[in-house]
Amino acid sequence: MKRTASAVWNGDLKKGKGTISTQSGVLKQTQYSFSTRFENGIGTNPEELIAAAHAGCLTMAFSALLGAAGFTPDELTTQATLNLEQVDGNWTITAIHLDLKGRVPGIDRAKFDEIADKAKAECPVSRVLKAEISLTKNLEA
Repeated sequence: MKRTASAVWNGDLKKGKGTISTQSGVLKQTQYSFSTRFENGIGTNPEELIAAAHAGCLTMAFSALLGAAGFTPDELTTQATLNLEQVDGNWTITAIHLDLKGRVPGIDRAKFDEIADKAKAECPVSRVLKAEISLTKNLEA
């Protein structure tokens, strides 16, 4: 299975602009620029897309593992917070914190945590990233 995305950039780094598109068409010439990446401009940026991919991946992996253990979640939500910092003069993704919340009937805290940790370790996006990845787990009533 292969998934593709493409980017087009015009101009220099600070004044230029670009677009990102995905094979599925969900992103189609979606604007990104220096200001959307390093300031607060309107559009997306690569780091935001990595955070979104990681949140989606963890949530689906957790759902799959819950199902394999005999649990059906009412709702799962994950927020990924990615840190982009200067390290030795280079922009570096230094950490991603995942905040997982779930309403899962019949599960106890220990099992919830065990399955969440396994999902974090097995999620394909977690495995590809070399940054420190942390996870907060919240079982909601």
